Amino acid sequence: MPASRERALGAFYGLALGDALGMPTQSMCRRDIAEDYGQLRGFVDAGPRQFIAHGMPAGSITDDTEQAIMLAQLIIDGAGVVDPSAFAHALIAWEARMKARGSLDLLGPSTKRAVERILDGSDPTEAGRFGSTNGAAMRITPAAIAASLDGGMSSFVDAIYRCSFVTHNTSLGIASAAAVAGAISAGIAGADLPEAVDIGVAAAAEGATRGYWVAGGDIATRIEWAVQLAGTTTGQHITDTVADIVGTSVASQESVVAAFALAVAYDDPWDVVLAAATIGGDTDTIAAIAGALRGAVGGLAAWPGEAIRTVIDVNSLDLEPLVDRLLALRNTN
Repeated sequence: MPASRERALGAFYGLALGDALGMPTQSMCRRDIAEDYGQLRGFVDAGPRQFIAHGMPAGSITDDTEQAIMLAQLIIDGAGVVDPSAFAHALIAWEARMKARGSLDLLGPSTKRAVERILDGSDPTEAGRFGSTNGAAMRITPAAIAASLDGGMSSFVDAIYRCSFVTHNTSLGIASAAAVAGAISAGIAGADLPEAVDIGVAAAAEGATRGYWVAGGDIATRIEWAVQLAGTTTGQHITDTVADIVGTSVASQESVVAAFALAVAYDDPWDVVLAAATIGGDTDTIAAIAGALRGAVGGLAAWPGEAIRTVIDVNSLDLEPLVDRLLALRNTN
């Protein structure tokens, strides 16, 4: 496989692997995770205290991967341009399917409010003006595959903005999505991990100039700080340090930053996503973002083949056609 295709597949499957590992632990505290699952070594069924994904079998993906796949199709259908109305209706249809399945894994607070505003007739550019949580960042991987950094950072962030503003049209929302997308796109282009993180930081700084300003810690600055923090913490204390100091909530300045910190804290990408899945809080999203980043840098070979096969079989995933069509857009823009 060409290097760019292997890395793009590594990113998308890394997203799915991290998401599935974090499925049974999402929204739980570290103490309850340890009591219910012990030392997590791979995929497990949702446990007795998992109320969001109750009853879901080991290896199941959640909203992070499902919405990323949805965004990928919208990008492909629009030849790189996401129609705001189509995006809103796709999100509503997705949530309806989740409710029909009895799942509590529904739209996040920022996305829910934006979609409702659009369906009520609001201007799409206004609908996401309060969206500062991590929803745009969690599903941005396909946009990072389709958008190259070759045209410059400003043009790249413009492309990410167009895939994010419907639900997260704020400085924090765009900065966090741009950080994740910048690091992933750089990895697909051949960057190593430190280079990809640096480009993610630069993309976050540029992204912070887009959207409506909202108060909160600067994403670029916090990623730099958290990466340094992880680098000076011994292995057994990394998750404690990131959880207690960086934070693991749905706030972009916590979960997205935590994903970057964990992504650089371990040599083995599998250890990265395992740590993210047990850190507590928004584990599925943190693990999904960290997995996408390490997969973009390390390629498909970064992941255990058995784990990929499990996620494919449990969820009937077929990501290769999506990745190929996203890369075709990347190569023509």
